[in-house]
Amino acid sequence: MNFELDEDILFLKKNVRDFIQTEVEAVASQIEEENNIPERIIHLSKAMGLFGLSIPEEYGGLGIGMVGKCALYEEIGQTHNGYTTLIGAHTGIGSVGIVEMGNEQQKRKYLPEMASGDKIGAFALTEPDAGSNAANLKTTAVKKGDKYILNGLKHYITNATEASVFTVMAVTDPDKGAKGITSFIIEKDFSGFQVGAVEKKMGLKGSHSAELIFEGCEVPVENVLGVEGQGYVNALKILANGRAGLASRNLGSSQKLLDMSTRYAKERIQFGKPIITNQAVSHMLAEMAVEIEALRSFTYRVAWMVDQGMKVIKEAAMLKLYGSEVYNRVADKAVQIHGGLGYIADYPIERFYRDARITRIYEGTSEIQKNIIAAQLEQEYC
Repeated sequence: MNFELDEDILFLKKNVRDFIQTEVEAVASQIEEENNIPERIIHLSKAMGLFGLSIPEEYGGLGIGMVGKCALYEEIGQTHNGYTTLIGAHTGIGSVGIVEMGNEQQKRKYLPEMASGDKIGAFALTEPDAGSNAANLKTTAVKKGDKYILNGLKHYITNATEASVFTVMAVTDPDKGAKGITSFIIEKDFSGFQVGAVEKKMGLKGSHSAELIFEGCEVPVENVLGVEGQGYVNALKILANGRAGLASRNLGSSQKLLDMSTRYAKERIQFGKPIITNQAVSHMLAEMAVEIEALRSFTYRVAWMVDQGMKVIKEAAMLKLYGSEVYNRVADKAVQIHGGLGYIADYPIERFYRDARITRIYEGTSEIQKNIIAAQLEQEYC
C-alpha cells in the first residue's frame, strides 16, 4: 500500500488548507450565529472546484481518487463542521450514486452542474419508520406509463434546502421487501415534490436538514438510477463509499482539536506552570494523539482499498465506527483540557463537541456499524 500523495494532490491540499484557514475560519463564528454559510464562501468554494471532488474530469469535476479526496477532506474537516457537511454530503452521498450507477445520459445531464456547484446534491433514504432499519421504507413509486408517481415522506435529509438534485429511495414492489426498492434521481422542481420543515439541530449550524414531501410526484422513467429493485443495494454501496470520506473529515476535526488543546495547555498557567506539565493533562494529549494517528492510518488504508476496487463493506463500517468514536473522545478531552473555556460558546471547542455527536448517528449509527461488521465476520468464518 502506498499512501504517498502526488504533486497535484499536494498542491490542492495546500490551497485548500490556505482557503480554510484564511477564508472559512474567518467566518466560522458568523456561520454559527446566523446558521448560514455566506454566499461568498460558497462562491469561492465553487471557484476552487470543491464541489467536483468526486466527479470525473470528463463531466467537469476534478476526478480525484479516494486517497486524494481524503487528503482534501482532512483539511476541510479542520473548520466549521456545518461547512464541512455541506461539501461532504454533496461530494459524497449526494453525488456518488450518479457517478457510480448513473447511465451516460444521466451523467451528462446532471454531473457538470453538480461539479461546478451550481446544483447541490442530496441523498434521501431516511424516513420516520426507516432509519437504522433502512429497508422499512414507506415512500412508494408506482409506474404509470412513462412516469413513476412517488408518494411519501423523508426526513433528516442533509442539504435538503440547498439541493437541486436528490438521490431518492422508494418502494416499487412492496411484496419483495428490500429487493423491491428502487433509486431515483429527483429534481427540486418536479411536480408533486416539496421541501418541508427544516429541523432545529443541536449542532452543524449552517448545514440544513429538512423533510422531503412527495405527493403525486411525477418522475420520468429515465430518472431511475441503476436497475429497478436495486435501490437498497445502491443505498448500501453509496453509504459504504462515503464512509472513508466521513472518517477523513472526522480526522481533520480531531487534529484541529488536538492542535488547539496542545497550544492552550502550553499557554495556560496554573500553580505557577503550564498545565501541559501536569501528567493528567499531558496524558490526555498523548491519548488524543495516538487515536488520531491510528485513525489516519486506518482512513488512508480503506481509501486505498476503495481506489483499488476492493470490497470494503466490513472495513468501511469499522472505519465509520472508529472515526466517529475517536472524534467524540477527542472532543470530550479537548473540553476537559480547556476547562470552563471549553464550555463557553464564544470559543470553538464547545462547537466541535456538539458537532461531533451527530457523527455517531448519521450515515449509519455506531450500533448499525457493529451489526455490519458482525455480519461480515459471520460470512467470513462460516
